[in-house]
Amino acid sequence: MSEKLTETAEGIPLEPERVILVGIEALVGDSRRSMQELLELVRAAGASPTDILTQRRHKPDSHTFIGKGKVEELAATVVESDVDMVVFDAELNPAQVKNLVDGLGCKVLDRTELILDIFAQHAHSREGKLQVELAQLTYLLPRLVGRGVMMSRIGGGMRGGIGVRGPGETKLEMDRQRLRTRVAHLQRQLQKVRRRRDTERTARRESGLPAASIVGYTNAGKSTLLNALAGSEEVAAHDRLFETLDPTVRRIDMGEGGELLVSDTVGFIRDLPTQLIAAFRATLEEVVEADFIIEVIDASDSEVIGQHQATEDILGTLEALDKPRIIVLNKWDLVADSEQAEVLPARFPQALPLSALTGDGLVGLQAQLQQLIRRKRVPVTVQLPYDRLELLKLLHARGRVLTVEYQPDHVRAEVEVDQATLGRLQPYIVEEDGIISLTDKVSPPPLLYRNSPAHQSTVA
Repeated sequence: MSEKLTETAEGIPLEPERVILVGIEALVGDSRRSMQELLELVRAAGASPTDILTQRRHKPDSHTFIGKGKVEELAATVVESDVDMVVFDAELNPAQVKNLVDGLGCKVLDRTELILDIFAQHAHSREGKLQVELAQLTYLLPRLVGRGVMMSRIGGGMRGGIGVRGPGETKLEMDRQRLRTRVAHLQRQLQKVRRRRDTERTARRESGLPAASIVGYTNAGKSTLLNALAGSEEVAAHDRLFETLDPTVRRIDMGEGGELLVSDTVGFIRDLPTQLIAAFRATLEEVVEADFIIEVIDASDSEVIGQHQATEDILGTLEALDKPRIIVLNKWDLVADSEQAEVLPARFPQALPLSALTGDGLVGLQAQLQQLIRRKRVPVTVQLPYDRLELLKLLHARGRVLTVEYQPDHVRAEVEVDQATLGRLQPYIVEEDGIISLTDKVSPPPLLYRNSPAHQSTVA
């Protein structure tokens, strides 16, 4: 079937590349959702979708994905509609790419390459560019034969643009050995990045401040939420897919809850390419190293369940599913009077409805964050000599001071402190019957999300 599209994406430059989208499932259920997402990805890449073509098949054709007859039909449409590129809603193997380029006479991209191209557009920092280039080269290395055919045709008149950003035509003309050398170089550079990030994380851990990581589907409002928590607009937040590639860590004052480090990471998506997960490992380890996670769900999106599941899958890949988690139903202002407002609380009973844009519901999130911070603290009583009163200032900065008594030879205080601060206080920690065992005071915080139906279904 073929469905004509007339919409144009806002912000697309003049004369964007014309694209046909191809899948092998009927436009119903998960297939329709996947194709709709592919449509948004094409627009995010800066192209203009013109047609959607789907084919019912039990499995993809091993040579051309859609079969010889369908390739001939599609080739005629490419010529008739003056199409620049065909994008497939799947990951194509190298032979399929070569055969499709030969049969269609235009650029051919699969879903993975499209996502990689969008990342290449949004990579601005040196780290981001290194990570994206590594992911692209790792993916393209086994596909050089088909890519070489496509590049030669671009040189002969086929337009450039989407799919040739990042490594570019020159790098892709290198022989395999030079490409492997480049990949090895990028891996070494990213190892340096990883060591630097490890050093930064160690410094943050030594500061004693708890850390939270904001995760969720791309364009769910993660950066907007970070700005709302921080009370500033320092983090770029736009209504675009994959706007954030480089992690941002902010120190946030939680009032009586003390201070909290919050990081914003790259957005997730269904079938996020494994090459990206591997290349962005140093970035995604912000999630792994966090004390707890804030998952942001776009409540206004009709596919919230699928988006939540994609987040679950990636957290599982990162082995971070068991971390304490707060779920936020963002953009609640857009659904407050709709059926979604009745359905979502039943599906996510422990989630917090809020709008990061307007600030409604933000107080509830701050209260839950303060609760998690307090659960990571240990209540102790200390007796500080007057020549160590700088420790009292430390307690005010890193913990919670409940009571203070100034006695003739020392200051006695009841406090709640984190693990890092406990070590510095050890000589001065007392109870009525003398020195206490620090481990007796420590208990792991409960996992807020573990008992929810959504988590149970995932674990099952």
